[in-house]
Amino acid sequence: MISLDVIFWMYVCLFALIGAMRGWARELLVSFSVILALFVLSVLERFVPFVRDSLMVNNPDSFFWLRSILMMSLVFFGYQTPKFPKLASSGRFIREKFQDVLLGLFLGAVNGYLVFGSLWFFLDDASYPFSFIIQPDINSEIGIVAQELLAFMPPELLGAPMIYFAVAIAFVFVLVVFL
Repeated sequence: MISLDVIFWMYVCLFALIGAMRGWARELLVSFSVILALFVLSVLERFVPFVRDSLMVNNPDSFFWLRSILMMSLVFFGYQTPKFPKLASSGRFIREKFQDVLLGLFLGAVNGYLVFGSLWFFLDDASYPFSFIIQPDINSEIGIVAQELLAFMPPELLGAPMIYFAVAIAFVFVLVVFL
């Protein structure tokens, strides 16, 4: 058995290596896609009555799947966006210098935190609906560390109104850097 916090850090390291290979510009688009996913989820949870009143309260397993599928779909498109010919031919996604690799490494680690941290938060919020994933034991040292980490996961930190500022900053950054 392996602790969820160990898996969390393993994915952060794996995403960092992927980010170093892909470059900072591509990884930045993935970060923005996660921010967009968290924004859409925040809007759904606050303003859509079916999600707010029915799914969140009566069916946490379905709510977990809604959140996870939406998050992973937008992350998938964030990773695929630079493959489109118009964006790929612009020359902005070419890794030319060592600093591009280092910035890609950093942004990849941030993406690992954003993606896996959000999924772990959704899993905890749904009270671990799978039999093969159990809640960390808060009476053990590893469980205490896991509970402390959950307080710093993206959906917790980027709740309303912070997510609105994050979306605004992301769109300004896209307009200035990519267009």
